[in-house]
Amino acid sequence: MSVQHDPVQRADFDQYMVPNYAPAGFVPVRGKGSRVWDQSGRELIDFAGGIAVNVLGHCHPALVAALTEQANTLWHISNVFTNEPALRLAKKLVDATFAERVFFCNSGAEANEAAFKLARRVAHDRFGPEKCEIIAAVNSFHGRTLFTVSVGGQAKYSDGFGPKIQGISHVPYNDLAALQAAISDKTCAVVLEPVQGESGVVPADQAYLEGARKLCDAHNALLVFDEVQCGMGRSGELFAYMHYGVTPDILSSAKSLGGGFPIGAMLTTSDLAKHLAVGTHGTTYGGNPLACAVGEAVLDTINTPEVRAGVQDKHARFKTRLQAIGQQYGLFSEVRGLGLLIGAVLADAWKGKAKAVLDAAAEEGVMVLQASPDVVRFAPSLVVEELDINEGLDRFERAVARLAQA
Repeated sequence: MSVQHDPVQRADFDQYMVPNYAPAGFVPVRGKGSRVWDQSGRELIDFAGGIAVNVLGHCHPALVAALTEQANTLWHISNVFTNEPALRLAKKLVDATFAERVFFCNSGAEANEAAFKLARRVAHDRFGPEKCEIIAAVNSFHGRTLFTVSVGGQAKYSDGFGPKIQGISHVPYNDLAALQAAISDKTCAVVLEPVQGESGVVPADQAYLEGARKLCDAHNALLVFDEVQCGMGRSGELFAYMHYGVTPDILSSAKSLGGGFPIGAMLTTSDLAKHLAVGTHGTTYGGNPLACAVGEAVLDTINTPEVRAGVQDKHARFKTRLQAIGQQYGLFSEVRGLGLLIGAVLADAWKGKAKAVLDAAAEEGVMVLQASPDVVRFAPSLVVEELDINEGLDRFERAVARLAQA
């Protein structure tokens, strides 16, 4: 039985919603695989993936089945009790990673909030209150809570909200000498994205992550990897730390973990996890049966050799074609990224025009993202079909051609 809804339109956003977003002029209403349809019935190919969330595209049968089954079983029980989907997903994450303990929450910001609180609590318990400093990277992004936005290295997101959380400093990304100069015995954690997402899809250098690991060990600091955007198969490995062979002490995950259903997770070791004893941290919805049932289906579906190999193959297809488009129209100076998190860096003549490229692409029927005004970002489904890749990039090229003529 379908429910009758009151009609709504894009103008309703401007009338009823807080104006902190500026959404596109069209309203998507339905999705299947890597295709989306708007209110007028127009079809678009989705290379945005809900900002690296729709890891299996739209309405993947395995996720629909898991959600439907759980929706008919148990929705919410609170953390006064535990539940079977949470226990199953936690066990599978532990079996698949370095981690021995999992904390579930609802978003990437919450996963990072838990990670940063854990790092400070461990240092406090082991070394005293002086050891509380956190070092993060310039242009990093770790969420929008007051703590996570302070750790994130972008003043435009953290300024104007009163006094900032103290004891946080920022060093240039991929600059090991700068990290070495900044770290001290007061440092409790170094926080890094293995691939910087929001600031332009910048992968870490191998030597940088290896060096950061050694520096943390030398100073009794914890290495925290924010894999909210680059994790869950997106790099071609289940998590990007596996691609580099550098193991963190704490890892945050979200976005793709739920394939579109809100869930976040902090992964760590038993030795560190024990510092979050009963009552030290919590969340009402974290470990919700609906979210965990979907997360388990996501993990089961993507953590296979076939899907991981497919990500590498698709990366090559995207990169080759984007380089060709970039060359033909003088659009890109570089195409970079890992797996299916790809950043196409605009050439000097096009600097600052990522939003114009995004808008033109949408007009041609393909959804892409920006990662800073100078980088066009692609974060499609990990199982996007070859037909959709080719058709989507054809549409993207038409958009670029039209912009170039204009």
